Amino acid sequence: MSQDPAQAVQAYFTEHPRGMTLVAARELGVPEADVLRHMPIGGVRELDCANVSAMIERLAEFGRVHVIVSNGSTTIESHGEFGNFSTWGGFFNVQTKSLDMHIKHEQITAVFAVEKPGHLDGVSTLSVQFYDDRGGSSFKVFLTFGNKAPSDELRGKWEAYCEEFAAGG
Repeated sequence: MSQDPAQAVQAYFTEHPRGMTLVAARELGVPEADVLRHMPIGGVRELDCANVSAMIERLAEFGRVHVIVSNGSTTIESHGEFGNFSTWGGFFNVQTKSLDMHIKHEQITAVFAVEKPGHLDGVSTLSVQFYDDRGGSSFKVFLTFGNKAPSDELRGKWEAYCEEFAAGG
């Protein structure tokens, strides 16, 4: 990429305001975490991930969420609730009837709270997104996923989460 990554990301989202960060990262040849760091919209906040386990545990308070995990060839989307936490063999585990995740939490080096227009319908989405030391997505937790705007109650919970884990806080 000959263009400065920040300028390239801003230009991309100026042209595609509902664009997906994963697609932007691939098309621009930059880590997805860097896409979030340079997005022109004001709805992206990098959080302090000093205690990733606590951040994950607090997700249980949001109830049923939409979880997305992507790698180079597959994306899986699941709906469920966080809870029944444990650690074993270097993994932080989430094991409920609806979610079964084994997270190498020590490899997560960036966490973002994101509000952006949904790629399908443009309705505001709220999410917490976890990234590894290469800037790739570990997993994304969408509290809303389009179709209708977040309720005031949900937005309040999300804002409290953001404040609790604010970088520099």
